[in-house]
Amino acid sequence: MSILVETNGKIAEAVVEGYKKIETGVVEGYKRIETGAVEGFNKVSDKCVEKLFTKEGESVEDAKKRLQANAK
Repeated sequence: MSILVETNGKIAEAVVEGYKKIETGVVEGYKRIETGAVEGFNKVSDKCVEKLFTKEGESVEDAKKRLQANAK
């Protein structure tokens, strides 16, 4: 009976280890995709603000602050 319990324990450890590896890979992959999407959005947003809303000599950050202040 102890051989069966020991084998069952080894199988359980292997399953948990495999699950943790898969979970880590999925989470890391998601974080990379999320980071890339956010960075891409921010680049597009900055370009839109730069082309459409900046005044002469104004930085993108200053334009964003001005627009946000006007929105309130």
